[in-house]
Amino acid sequence: MSYEPKRADFSVPVRINLYSDTQTRPSPAMKEAMMAAEVGDEQGGSDPTVWELCDRTAALLGKEAAMFMPSGTMCNQVALATHCRPGDEILAHEDAHIQSSEAGGPGAISGVMIRGLPGARGIFSADTLRDAIRPVSRYAPAQRLVEVEQTANKGGGACWPIGDLKAVADVAHQHGMKVHMDGARVLNAAVALGVAAADVVADCDTVWLDFTKGLGAPLGAVLAGPGDFIGEAWRWKQRLGGSMRQGGMNAAACIYALQHNVARLAEDHANAAGLAHGMAQIPGIVVEMPETNMVFFDTKGAGLTAAELAARLRPLGVTISVSGSYRGRACTHLDVTAAQIEEAVAIMRSVIAA
Repeated sequence: MSYEPKRADFSVPVRINLYSDTQTRPSPAMKEAMMAAEVGDEQGGSDPTVWELCDRTAALLGKEAAMFMPSGTMCNQVALATHCRPGDEILAHEDAHIQSSEAGGPGAISGVMIRGLPGARGIFSADTLRDAIRPVSRYAPAQRLVEVEQTANKGGGACWPIGDLKAVADVAHQHGMKVHMDGARVLNAAVALGVAAADVVADCDTVWLDFTKGLGAPLGAVLAGPGDFIGEAWRWKQRLGGSMRQGGMNAAACIYALQHNVARLAEDHANAAGLAHGMAQIPGIVVEMPETNMVFFDTKGAGLTAAELAARLRPLGVTISVSGSYRGRACTHLDVTAAQIEEAVAIMRSVIAA
């Protein structure tokens, strides 16, 4: 069996790309910043732009140190492998990205197990976590780590409330566990909650920030945490092939994103709200109202599977993603305007009416 992605159909241009915020492309100004970057050997510690990005991100997240890596998935896998030992157990939401979307990496790379916890919109409670903690026994795996996802992707882009996150972290720490945050969209949460990013992640021991989603960079994520943890994590980065040589060009794009693309995430949230309200008026579509930039919806009442709807929209230049038989997702980002949202709703209405 081949797992190679299907080659895209380039004959019909995508005009309104709601497939994911990973579809963003670097702006001309971001490309200029990349071309002007001072570079060195990232692996050898001589790339000044990479160091600047790591220092900025560590300060933004209120952590001691940080490390630049090619992707958020690598950040997750490096963090899990550094926190845990083979045979350990991680407690995470049953729909967590590390469970559903990282190709079995925790088991294949770290040799760990994940115990999935239930909870509405990708968020579990402190009581649910407490109930899942076993008495220490040689018969049971060591429960080493609690993982949370901010925002919760399969939960509809929901934000962990600060108080709920603190309560979960307190339970974990009381039982000798560390807390790791998959912070792929943590700045979306900070903007939506109206708080500083450091406050969102204050109770987490480690966290990473993705630059390739709403922030619009072409590559890169930064893992942050205590200095000794990041020092140890470098062995796993090396082991997994995460060194990037002249990484400063990509780091410069991420720095540009921090300088120019954070506050504007509120525009994506507003566009998502507009999209949700418009889609809710389409007969047969049931919409989950968004907290941030992701709109999940059910197509069953329209007599179409989500995949069938996606297939009918694509020739008209609109893309969405499929999350289940009748569950679809539309994601707003910096390459989608308010006018395009209105157009997308009109196209969806016409397709379903037909």
